[in-house]
Amino acid sequence: MFLKKSAEKSVVRNVVTLNTYAENNNFIFKDNSVTPLKKLSFNTDNFIISYVANKHTITTSVSISRSIQEEDIHDILDIKAYEELGLDEANSYVIASVEVESDKDERLYHIFVSESETLNKLFIPIKTQTKYIDLITPAPLLYKSLYTKQLLSNNNNAHGFIYFSLTDAFISIYKNGEYLYSKSIEFSLEQLYDKYCELVGEKIDEALFFTVLESEGLKSTNPDYQKHFTKIFADMFITINDIIIYVKRAFELKTINELYIGSSKGSILGLDEYSQNYLGLSSSEFNFDYGLAPTELYIDPLHYLMFLSSSVYMEDDSGFVNLSTYPRAPSFVNRASGQFIIATFSAISMSLAYPLVYLVGSYVNDAKVYALTIENDTLSQEASKYKGILADKKSQIVVLDKEIEELVKRYDGKTKTLTSIYNKKVNYRLKSGIFHTIAEELTKFEVNIDMLRSDNDTLWLSLVSSDDRKFTEVIKHISDTHFDEIISIDIDKIEKDPINNYYKGLLKVELK
Repeated sequence: MFLKKSAEKSVVRNVVTLNTYAENNNFIFKDNSVTPLKKLSFNTDNFIISYVANKHTITTSVSISRSIQEEDIHDILDIKAYEELGLDEANSYVIASVEVESDKDERLYHIFVSESETLNKLFIPIKTQTKYIDLITPAPLLYKSLYTKQLLSNNNNAHGFIYFSLTDAFISIYKNGEYLYSKSIEFSLEQLYDKYCELVGEKIDEALFFTVLESEGLKSTNPDYQKHFTKIFADMFITINDIIIYVKRAFELKTINELYIGSSKGSILGLDEYSQNYLGLSSSEFNFDYGLAPTELYIDPLHYLMFLSSSVYMEDDSGFVNLSTYPRAPSFVNRASGQFIIATFSAISMSLAYPLVYLVGSYVNDAKVYALTIENDTLSQEASKYKGILADKKSQIVVLDKEIEELVKRYDGKTKTLTSIYNKKVNYRLKSGIFHTIAEELTKFEVNIDMLRSDNDTLWLSLVSSDDRKFTEVIKHISDTHFDEIISIDIDKIEKDPINNYYKGLLKVELK
């Protein structure tokens, strides 16, 4: 289902930000300050906002014809979501979308989907206490408020945001202040802890691990911590680099102007410098001036982003993806019960004041009931007609989907066969060509080859250099210039020869 915000607007004085993924991690923004909220309660003065982790949403982008009428767009996008994402019709989903500015012949939409069961598990306990949740938005879309509030420039800039929480980690890409792409990576804070324990071969104290990660990070004076942290984050940035290469190619980006890195527990010392050296992109901590009174508490950056987003939402909700199915109740005079009580009180008052007034009021009420009954019958007939039409269309869709599925299978089989024949006859590539190219580029960076071995489309090179930074430069250069010829590039480990002070590393290149 697609969600629409009620046209009724309430005056709110406070903003309550919720993190349902961590216990007792809620805050209230009031009078230009922020304080922890120890207990949730029903209060119509509060605007309540939360987010859904990136791992609990699935997204896609779809295009539709500009000739489609506005009242039909939601239904079309609903169908597109099921088709593009292969949703299970047996499950219930909450589907929301936002339109992207486009100068093309078709309208472009980002669609976000979450399972109703997941949302209810996360938010029903909250709704039980607060009675409503005004806004629930996917976590990657919270960064939009930085541009709306002019904390970041949206003028011809592309930015990346890397965020770590206890249970999720993801990267989001924005261009000109608009959301482009997001993807979860398997390096949440809990996963970082598990990977570290796996490397050391034992279960270490979790509190100590996070203390060292936050206070010393990649600049730890303990060689064991530094070695294992470097290994873990090297693996992570290989994954991030692959994502950035894909996004640059898919969205025709020349570069990412800045990477911002943040976490729910605080900054990881040295991570921004490591990112800059590894990826070759300007990187910095996620730290902005939100115009609030200073506090000694460390507050998860997503709480600040939720605060900014709520401010923007209350001014204009048209550009928001809202997955909340727990809206606040209408005001008393707009509720059916309230209208009934008011009408009853008025009737009693009038009857006591003067019998004639009561009689006239009774006739008026009867006339309204009669008119509404006629209108209800008409609308019921119309609703039945459209339900029949929809049922017929859905049956046609099922039949057509099966036909399309068979045609797609036949088409894919023929395409794969033709592609395989064409590649064998036309696109066969001599491995010696890429070997020669890589050898020349290694020479440019003063890196020598100690040993070379290949197996099918995988190439191993034992590299020797007087400076270990040359290896990073070589990897970045090959990734940037030959991304269309390789699947992945990685260097397993770098060791320093204690005798001649040269650095050695085993480079693995997987060709397409």
